[in-house]
Amino acid sequence: MKLKGIFSLVVVAVTVSSCGLLGGGSSDVSSTTGWGYNDAEMGGFEVRALYQQETGPGLVFIDGGTFTMGRTQEDVMYDWNNVPRRVSISSFYMDETEVSNVDYREYLHWLRRVYVSYPEVYRGALPDTTVWRSPLGYNEPYVETYFRHPAFNDYPVVGVNWLQANDYCVWRTDRVNEMILIREGILDWDPNQIDENNFNTDAYLAGQYEGLVLQNLPDLSQAGGERRVQFEDGLLLPKYRLPTEAEWEFAALGLIGNTYEERIYGRRVYPWDGHHARNDSRRDLGKMRANFVRGRGDYMGVAGFQSEDSEITAPVRSYWPNDYGLYNMAGNVNEWVQDVYRPMSFHDVDEFRPFRGNVFTRLATDAEGNIAQKDSLGRLISRPITEEEAFGRRNYSQANYINYRDGDRMSSVGYANDNDDERSRMYAQNDGDFTSLINDEVRVYKGGSWKDRAYWLSPGERRFLHQEEARDDLGFRCAMNRVGGSQNR
Repeated sequence: MKLKGIFSLVVVAVTVSSCGLLGGGSSDVSSTTGWGYNDAEMGGFEVRALYQQETGPGLVFIDGGTFTMGRTQEDVMYDWNNVPRRVSISSFYMDETEVSNVDYREYLHWLRRVYVSYPEVYRGALPDTTVWRSPLGYNEPYVETYFRHPAFNDYPVVGVNWLQANDYCVWRTDRVNEMILIREGILDWDPNQIDENNFNTDAYLAGQYEGLVLQNLPDLSQAGGERRVQFEDGLLLPKYRLPTEAEWEFAALGLIGNTYEERIYGRRVYPWDGHHARNDSRRDLGKMRANFVRGRGDYMGVAGFQSEDSEITAPVRSYWPNDYGLYNMAGNVNEWVQDVYRPMSFHDVDEFRPFRGNVFTRLATDAEGNIAQKDSLGRLISRPITEEEAFGRRNYSQANYINYRDGDRMSSVGYANDNDDERSRMYAQNDGDFTSLINDEVRVYKGGSWKDRAYWLSPGERRFLHQEEARDDLGFRCAMNRVGGSQNR
């Protein structure tokens, strides 16, 4: 009887094991075919069992959710361009601070060192330091010192237009992913990258950049073979980019500190609780929470009581972070976001991850359908999709959706193409922060600055500027997609 019982247990154990093998109970086995993953004898299909996205340098995780986006105070400008509406934001990453002068100088150093044959790339990335000049103010010293002097290393970079900010994000993506491959022992340091022979993430994944290889990954589909890293390995991070307007506003409000059991117990006007700009904690009672203009002619307070080092801008880790751990989401400098400006976007954009500015693209291919060779800067070439490529699709039918549903004929791409002279007059800037006309090159910026009154510190307020213009109170920070949803708690 005892032997019979033992034999029965063995049979049960074998049965359970077999079910796990064929039924998907093991992460090393396909639940649909029963073939093993990561097994050279079974074809070598490689699967990373569990992937948790690495947090890139400088980033903070932003746990997504639903919130009421839009104005939280009286519309004293009578713009009516941000009526409150409920939207949802998926989880993503955001820079802890604004991009600083020393961060941007590192970028310029790389451009000058690598693009030896193309010095215009370096020149085109230089911030406009003359933004500090004022007809009736003595700001000329900042023209020479603010960006390059080490005393301002940790201050936010300004004088950078929207296009330059996007180029910085592309460069940062490549440097971070190159460092990951070096850290993992796949590539070796290569300080002698010149012109098109520089690490670019897309070019590497497309097999158009080799680098100094130390040890590629084993290729299980070939006996004793090797292969380069693929995106499916989960080692390389998604692209750094500018945040969308909705993401920026959601992150600035930091409602994780203002919520109990999915109930927001008080809608915030600023990135902190309350309706005033002074700190109400016992330790820091009365101190300003942000860098902004307190009143007419008052940019910094009385001598001996200045908040931080904020005669103009302040270091990027000044004041108190919000509940996500983000610094200066109100004041210091305004910040570029991705969106094209339209006054009525709140009527049109999606309720999930709202955004206006989509221009759908694909990688250029050669006559044989292969990815075209990278350009002289080492980057793959993208182009807008054609109507033929979009034909028959339900979700989109063209490449450019900047003007989708806006009902504004004067700002439409078709109208501009029909009348180039009118196109040149579509954008006209008046003195101050306001424009009389808009076009497809006008981008949103948010947050308020050292030159703004408290009204503009509210995350719900929005203004706009042409993407090729820059200011002394306008900077940026980067964001990144979160792959696979929220972090495990």
